Amino acid sequence: MAISKELLEILACPKCKGDIHLNDKGDGLICDRCRLLYEIRDDIPIMLIEEAKPL
Repeated sequence: MAISKELLEILACPKCKGDIHLNDKGDGLICDRCRLLYEIRDDIPIMLIEEAKPL
């Protein structure tokens, strides 16, 4: 099961509060402003700044 469109519309980057979008592979959320990737594990986005990976 993928992340729902409704959830993607309300999620924001926890660091800058900006918009995020799904990456090409569908396994992470990207904040272009912070240049961070928030992984999606077991269909749950991990929205912790300390867990994010730099792009």
